[in-house]
Amino acid sequence: MEHNYVVIMAGGIGSRFWPYSRADKPKQFLDVLGTGRSLLQMTYDRFLSLCPEQNFFVVTNKRYKELVQEQLPSLSDDQILLEPMGRNTAPAIAYPAFKIRQKDPEGVMIVAPSDHVVFKEKVFNDNLGTALKAARGSNKLITLGIVPSRPETGYGYIQYHSSPLKKVKRVKTFTEKPELELAKKFIDSGDFVWNAGMFVWSIETITRALHTYLEDIAVIFEEGKEVYYTEGEQAFIDSAYAQCKSISIDYGLMEKAADVYMVKGKFDWSDLGSWDSLHEIRDKDENENVIDANAILYDSKNCYVKGPDDLLIVAQGLEGYLVTKSGNVIVICKKDAEKKFREFLNDAKSKGEEFS
Repeated sequence: MEHNYVVIMAGGIGSRFWPYSRADKPKQFLDVLGTGRSLLQMTYDRFLSLCPEQNFFVVTNKRYKELVQEQLPSLSDDQILLEPMGRNTAPAIAYPAFKIRQKDPEGVMIVAPSDHVVFKEKVFNDNLGTALKAARGSNKLITLGIVPSRPETGYGYIQYHSSPLKKVKRVKTFTEKPELELAKKFIDSGDFVWNAGMFVWSIETITRALHTYLEDIAVIFEEGKEVYYTEGEQAFIDSAYAQCKSISIDYGLMEKAADVYMVKGKFDWSDLGSWDSLHEIRDKDENENVIDANAILYDSKNCYVKGPDDLLIVAQGLEGYLVTKSGNVIVICKKDAEKKFREFLNDAKSKGEEFS
């Protein structure tokens, strides 16, 4: 356990949860499920049985440093890795990988998004334990795949070699967000899982793979070995990110590498990518409405209503709608219109920063 490290990626702005998620406090810092803990805090809690507190790292944007410090006060400044700008997941993984290598070249690294929800945490820990054991001292790049419950078009898919006696299965292919008919075929075939964006690998393996498949990024962060854990680290990172291309770890590395494996996750999971996905996991009334507000609904079903307690929301004749007020913004739209939210947010910015 002393060589286990957890890297939590917490730099997104959560635009599909606007206006509840705002640029100054995105969804990972919010108590989305009403548990008293933010999504970031829940993610941190989830890994405490697998990793010492001093071996956690949170990768986030510079503007969120104080939020991370406030919500995870046990982390030192060295454990909060500040990106000057978003460059997708490859640089966000390369930075902590090379930093950890400087401290512990024998380390094994778990990478997890900060805004996912996991149920059946004992099963989750068992699956992760399998991945950690397989990654330690091997060349395997391991991802967790979620057993699909439906032909979802909003997730990526991983096809794997079916080997019933092996818990760690070799990956065949990756497919990004398929159309519905193709997603149905994936489900029917029985050898596809959802791509959860969670990874496990040894520090030696990931740094070597970065040099092989993303050499330009690897060289940049390799140069920082003399400044990691020093006062000069942030200035180096600011310069490094300015040189990095924006590319995902899936596209830049996992889809190209040979030794890619998958551990099948049998826990319940949601990436909470939209209001619709949040509606799916929340408690509902007899009409399939989620009401997180002071609200009265008539002849309405399959809706999500969220607002402050000092505001009464009255709605009639709605089906599949989101009705929400957060701060100075009210949004009323189809609940599954997640692809429109970037447009909503961009247009709101044109009205003034106070709406974004």
